[in-house]
Amino acid sequence: MREGFQDDLDLLDDRLARMGEAAAEAMRRATRALLTADLQLAEQVIGADTALDDQRAACEEDAYALLALQAPVAGDLRGVLAVVYCAEKIERMGDLAAHIANTARRSHPDRTVPADLEPVFAELGDVTARMADRLVELIRSGGEEGGYRELSRTDETVDALHAKVLATITSADWEHGQRTAVAATLLTRFFERFADQTVSVSKRLEFAATGALPH
Repeated sequence: MREGFQDDLDLLDDRLARMGEAAAEAMRRATRALLTADLQLAEQVIGADTALDDQRAACEEDAYALLALQAPVAGDLRGVLAVVYCAEKIERMGDLAAHIANTARRSHPDRTVPADLEPVFAELGDVTARMADRLVELIRSGGEEGGYRELSRTDETVDALHAKVLATITSADWEHGQRTAVAATLLTRFFERFADQTVSVSKRLEFAATGALPH
C-alpha cells in the first residue's frame, strides 16, 4: 500500500511539474507577443490557459482522492496538500501570462511597450520564465532545501525591474502619455506577481519536504 501511495504521489508531482513547464512557456510566449505585437501568438497563449486550468482541476481531484483513500499523515499529508496549494498558484501564473498576452492583443497592431522600455520588459520576461523553470526543477527534486531562498533572491531582481519601470513612467522625461503609462504599470505588475507565485510555491515545496517553513 505504501509503495502504491508513493507512486500516486509521484504522478501528482509530475503533473504539477508539467503545469510549471506550461506556465514558463506561457510567460516566454506572452513576452514575445508583447514585444513584437504578434497577435496570433498572443491568442495562442490566451487559448492555452484553459488547458492549465484543466490541469489544476485534475491535480486537485487526484489529490483529494488520494487523501480520501489513503488518509496520509505527517510528511505524506504535507506532500499531498502541497500539490493542491501549488497547483492553484501555478494556475495563477498561467493567468498572469495570459493577462500579458491579452494586453498585447488589445493593443494590436500597435505595440503596448515603447521602445525605451522594451529592454526592461524583455528582461522581466526572461527572469520570470527562468524562475518558473527553476520551480519545475524544485518540484521534480522533491523541494530541495535552499530553493526558496534562491528564488527569493531572484525575485529581488524582478522587484528592481518593476521599480525601474515605475521610475521611468513617472519621470519628467516621459513622452508617451498617460494611457501608455497605465498599461506599463499593469504589465509590470503582472510580471511581478508571476515571480511572487514562484516564490510562494517554492516555500510550500520546501515546507512539504522538511516540515519547517523556510525563512
